[in-house]
Amino acid sequence: MSPDAIITFPMFGDGFILNLPRYFTIFGFNIYYYGLFITLGYTLAGVYLIKRRGLFNLTKDNILDLIIIAILCGLVGARIYYMLFNFDKFFAPGQWGNILRFRDGGLAVYGGIIASGIGFYVYSRIKKIPVGSVLDAAGFGLFVGQAIGRWGNFVNREAYGVETDLPWKMGLTSGTVTTYVHPAFIYEGLWNVAGLLIMHIFSKKSKTKYPGQYFLFYVAWYGLGRFMIEGLRTDSLMIWGTQLRASQWLAAISFFAAIGILIYNHLRVTEPASVYGEDAEETEETDAAQELAEGGAGRIADALGSRERHAQLPLQSELLAAGRAQLRMPQRSLSHRLREAPIGQPGQQQPDLLVLVEVVACSQAHVALLRRRPASGRGTLSASPDSSSSRCSLARAWNSRVFTVLVGHCMIPAISSQEKPSS
Repeated sequence: MSPDAIITFPMFGDGFILNLPRYFTIFGFNIYYYGLFITLGYTLAGVYLIKRRGLFNLTKDNILDLIIIAILCGLVGARIYYMLFNFDKFFAPGQWGNILRFRDGGLAVYGGIIASGIGFYVYSRIKKIPVGSVLDAAGFGLFVGQAIGRWGNFVNREAYGVETDLPWKMGLTSGTVTTYVHPAFIYEGLWNVAGLLIMHIFSKKSKTKYPGQYFLFYVAWYGLGRFMIEGLRTDSLMIWGTQLRASQWLAAISFFAAIGILIYNHLRVTEPASVYGEDAEETEETDAAQELAEGGAGRIADALGSRERHAQLPLQSELLAAGRAQLRMPQRSLSHRLREAPIGQPGQQQPDLLVLVEVVACSQAHVALLRRRPASGRGTLSASPDSSSSRCSLARAWNSRVFTVLVGHCMIPAISSQEKPSS
């Protein structure tokens, strides 16, 4: 079918005719609408994930990192997948130059999903973030991105299905010949929208049992839809030497695998995951607490980092490194040490390194505790698991303790020693 075919939908009447250009030109350079739809899909996926980042216990920086990984790995993976099933077009003698000609087309969604998944796994291991949390965010983002990106196929007059007489058929007219086909790309786009709505509503109404649950639902839902829709398409990639559609078989395998894991985990896991449960509303509180903590740690380090006034104390970088090391302690042990850190009185001896490490760790560790699970305790350190305001108050209380320890153990004795008259 010609890429410039006229598009019609008889269900909207004979006057509904679309003659959409595939690109526009700026300074002699062609900008394809397909690429713009893909870009819009990535952008809206990022906006959605940033808004709901608290559901996955991820920060804005984490989301932006994941979007970059998805763009790079998705492009490379989609290209490799397509080339593997069009071997002669790219690896025959004299055809190697086609590998880098992305503007001539040749991308496959499943390849991008697989490569992005590998990239997300590596990222989560480097950042020490639960893999399931990262993949859950990817599942939501993929639904958004694919629902938008499929409209690029509409503009390109591609990824449509076999001929049909159904009422919602799409007409493609080249010259004087009109062919009515299944708008398969619209089917897939709407299927992704339905999957996103299901996950969005479920995540608002129910507690997540374990990290990775949403991603498994994405794999199962998309696999089921892709299996059905791929059977209608006329441009499927075939397994070498057969008439088997590669993406259709991959969709079937992924569907049954994901369903099996979901059923197994449903029977095995009975309690909701403690690492989940926050949503965007509480995320703003936690982010504010994190900024407060980082600012407090910086001010503490600045106060203690001068060799001229405190030559016996470690430098700022050493303090910060030691404080960050405290974050690797078990949650219960760290929480106990923060609660039991002694409060100094004016005139006490200069604190040792351990106390100074506790000061910096106090400022940086409370956010990690908030993000791991709702805190519990006594006095000012207790908070209701369901109260975002009390959790933020907890963060501020810990910061107050930081400065109390700082003033009691270090700053007042230092000032007093400076003001003491020399004999």
